[in-house]
Amino acid sequence: MESLLEKIEGPRDLDRLTVAELESLCAEIRKEIIETISHTGGHLAANLGVVELTVALLRVFDPPADKLIFDTGHQSYTYKLLTGRKERFCTLRQYGGLSGFQRRSESEYDAFGAGHAGTAVSAALGMAVARDRQGGDHHVAALLGDAAASCGLSLEAFNNVATTTKRLVVILNDNEMSIGENVGSLSRHLGSLLASPRYNRWKRSIEKAAQRMRMGFFRSLYYRLEESIKGLFLRSVIFEEMGLRYIGPVDGHDVGGLIDALKIARASDRPILLHVSTRKGKGYRFAEERPEKWHGASCFDVESGDSLSAPTTPGYSQVFGSALEQLADADDRIVAITAGMCAGTGLGGFWKRFPERLYDVGISEEHAVVFAAGLAAEGMRPVFAVYSTFMQRAVDCLIHDVSLQALPVVFCLDRAGVVGDDGPTHHGVFDIALLRPVPGLIIMQPKDEPELCHMLKTAFDCNQPVVIRYPRGTGPGLAMPERPASLPIGKAEVLRPGTTVQLWALGDMIPLAEACADRLCEKGIEAGIVNPRFIKPLDTVLLAEQAVAADIVVTLENGVVTGGFGDGVAEVLRGCGFEGRMLQCGWPDTFVPHGATDQLRELYGLTPDSIVARINTALTPKP
Repeated sequence: MESLLEKIEGPRDLDRLTVAELESLCAEIRKEIIETISHTGGHLAANLGVVELTVALLRVFDPPADKLIFDTGHQSYTYKLLTGRKERFCTLRQYGGLSGFQRRSESEYDAFGAGHAGTAVSAALGMAVARDRQGGDHHVAALLGDAAASCGLSLEAFNNVATTTKRLVVILNDNEMSIGENVGSLSRHLGSLLASPRYNRWKRSIEKAAQRMRMGFFRSLYYRLEESIKGLFLRSVIFEEMGLRYIGPVDGHDVGGLIDALKIARASDRPILLHVSTRKGKGYRFAEERPEKWHGASCFDVESGDSLSAPTTPGYSQVFGSALEQLADADDRIVAITAGMCAGTGLGGFWKRFPERLYDVGISEEHAVVFAAGLAAEGMRPVFAVYSTFMQRAVDCLIHDVSLQALPVVFCLDRAGVVGDDGPTHHGVFDIALLRPVPGLIIMQPKDEPELCHMLKTAFDCNQPVVIRYPRGTGPGLAMPERPASLPIGKAEVLRPGTTVQLWALGDMIPLAEACADRLCEKGIEAGIVNPRFIKPLDTVLLAEQAVAADIVVTLENGVVTGGFGDGVAEVLRGCGFEGRMLQCGWPDTFVPHGATDQLRELYGLTPDSIVARINTALTPKP
């Protein structure tokens, strides 16, 4: 049988297919997504859940003239396949290939870039207002999913819709999941809409009748009747209270029903929210059974579902979680907070042991920080575990609500530094530059697993706001200490003595420093290595000592150089009257693309050969 997917060059090719053919196309798309992600890695479960919905969207709307905005962008793989990127889909998340998210520079079909949750409604509302003011007649639709509707930014936008435009379509893809299970009142409210048995019996009855009158006045009558029935059987729908007309829930895997509902939404003369019920991971048994595990998949065997790149030692996330459990055993004031990423941040074990002491606030990082501040103000010891890239959204709260009040909140920033194939929206490279200027904030980074445990103990003992940053993946593979011990605040560790060159390397950059020092030693140049441990406060005593003898001080950090750790070291050295050279090695003042980490380090000169060459140049006397 000839492939339908091979015939699709653009969205308008969908117009000539029957509903039955569209269903067959959806099966082909699922197979293509599973096969591709098994080789490239990527967001699997969420994309499998929106295949029919994306096909229906492209059948009803006409991008790029119509603007389709994908919240977060990690559910857009089907969209990429059907909007002229099918031949390049095998390059997904590879250096120089397709992004795993939406990018305006990638395709004219990508109306708005994304990577973080909650931006779609605000962006779509802005586009709708621009259209209204410019006299356009195209449509604007935002696709929400994975709990983005409960994100604070989304709720702010919903509050503004009804008074701002008359024509906006918001599609809520409700798979009852974010990365983990959805939490909170809004999630329970949506669940009640999906679960009401009386309402759904009435709904099925009128849907059967509606199948025989799919066009024109009768279809409009069907949806008006549905609205009346909702009023009889369901509690007040929060979106109606905000001025959006609510339609749903609609079966998100019924292509024909989705097309009909989207046509009604497109023709609406008031802002509309279409509530679509989908199943995360649909079509792939392993992802259906464990959607949280398959949210972001590494390379895997399609037949068995086994990972082809599973780590052999616990990663930093798991070490953090285990260390926190150990400390919580001895201190019942310790509580953990996650923003919808319990497993991703290593808190799965903590949740099983202390379910009453873990708070999942959903995709609401700002709320998480101020919530933690409230806990700390009343004597609790909160730990907020969050990816570095998502902490960016709550920097103001950390400054205003935590640091200004000197509250002892511990921030554990996972995925600090370049994370590889997820690209610029997920690289955790800005946290040092953003947080280093904040008064009273202690910032640490461990060189290995035991030091992470010691730093967590230090954070609880010092009674100050503390940030601990650590990279994605595994460290050297050292065993956790039986009894973590506090570190002296602001005291660095000399790993290798030296005089001519001093290499101050943060955490995961120490192996790079060791390789550089070995090459320099071969050339007869003495190179010392320092593990700073503390980004703030720095070990000013050690720096002052080294400033006397060193010809060159080199800093290495997995973060942006501008405003980063190296700038802090340079400030101290200038204050010491250092007359030697200073080299700051890290990521440049640009958005680093997606790709394998080794490729990116090679591209930006973060390799032993490149750094040693820079050191040699700096040491060479000028003529």
